[in-house]
Amino acid sequence: MQIKELKAEGLSHTYSVTVSKEDLASKLEAKIKEMQPQVSLKGFRPGKVPVSHIRKMFGQSIMKDVVEETVNETTQKAINDNKIRPAGQPKVDLRANGEDVTTGKADLEYQLTVETIPEFEPVDPEKLKFTRLVHEADDKEIDAELAKLGEGQKSYKKKAKTAKAKKGDAVLIDFVGTVDGVAFDGGAMEGHQLVLGSGSFIPGFEDQLIGSKAGDEKDVTVTFPDPYQSADLAGKEAVFATKVIEVQGEQDAVIDDEFAQKFGLADLAALKAAVEEQYKGQLDMQARMKLKRAILDELDKKHKFDLPPNMVEAEFSNIWAQVQAEKEAGNLDEEDAKKTDKALEKDYRKIAERRVRLGLVLAEMGQKQEIQITNEEVQQAMIAEARQYPGQEQQVIEFYQKNPQALAQLRAPIYEEKVVDLIIEKAKITDKKVDKDTLFEEDGMI
Repeated sequence: MQIKELKAEGLSHTYSVTVSKEDLASKLEAKIKEMQPQVSLKGFRPGKVPVSHIRKMFGQSIMKDVVEETVNETTQKAINDNKIRPAGQPKVDLRANGEDVTTGKADLEYQLTVETIPEFEPVDPEKLKFTRLVHEADDKEIDAELAKLGEGQKSYKKKAKTAKAKKGDAVLIDFVGTVDGVAFDGGAMEGHQLVLGSGSFIPGFEDQLIGSKAGDEKDVTVTFPDPYQSADLAGKEAVFATKVIEVQGEQDAVIDDEFAQKFGLADLAALKAAVEEQYKGQLDMQARMKLKRAILDELDKKHKFDLPPNMVEAEFSNIWAQVQAEKEAGNLDEEDAKKTDKALEKDYRKIAERRVRLGLVLAEMGQKQEIQITNEEVQQAMIAEARQYPGQEQQVIEFYQKNPQALAQLRAPIYEEKVVDLIIEKAKITDKKVDKDTLFEEDGMI
């Protein structure tokens, strides 16, 4: 076997690798002998098929496996011998005719191109200084959080018979829907409570009941959206014969012991304590997010080195695909929507470069500090991900177990958070009290 460096340009290294056909033939013989005890062919006792017969019948097919294994082994040897830290998957370019190699007529020759991780010295976390924005909750904010709970627990109380329904009221109705005079499945209901302005019915339905009162009967004419969940109704005009049974006014929830018991707590004091704990947890999480952003900004500022082009391109491709999807869906934010594709590409390529740079810095810092991720931590992340797909948990777990790249995507954020924790532990952190609006003020993209 011969490994020779052909060129080195920046972070890219190219090697010529040659494995003689004689070496491949020896590997083939060893492979066949290894397989022989398991080979079963008609006319031979199990495990007693001659090596020559196996070679004749399956030699070229087995040689394909030998070549693949040899490429993997020699690629790893080239990387190890030259003390390379690959930045991504090496590129293999076969130079010899594949048919000639597998039939034993030619040497295995290929060029190996490897993009390397740049050499740099990460900043000492003990020399970093940061200001952590913190906010202490007061009683007024806790009461406001309780009030938010109450808003989600509103009730409706029957109004006088003469009361006219307005937006925000609920109406109790019976209705029967028809298309071209024919009733359709799912178009009838009795005693249904509909909140006017909730947007829960076909567009235009709720608006036509504003101003109605108990006892009113009216035909509500609407057009089904197109597309619609029922293809038979999509785009068609329907008439709903509707009777208003009663009009109900919105009632704010009373925040008391009884209200607390709806959440499984003993009394209002227990509910308030739970809300306070949850709210303070949100403040702590936001404070950490702000601090993490400051840490990443500082790391980006303090490290300047060449970036592996393929890593940047891969990161940019992922970002750009998301941007294009959001653009097609009309979900780009107002600022980005005004830009040309060329301007957007320039902005997001800078973001890709930042992410690659920070990823390399965090990886290097973690390696120097000997940060490890336990199997238990990965397992917990896998379970958390699986829980987002109720009923498919086992399939999700099996997917990660069978896909190393997907599993690596679970490990990456765990590793990143551990490095950030280490920096917070070792750096000099000064707390600064701020108001809630300042703490939750939006930052740019990380």
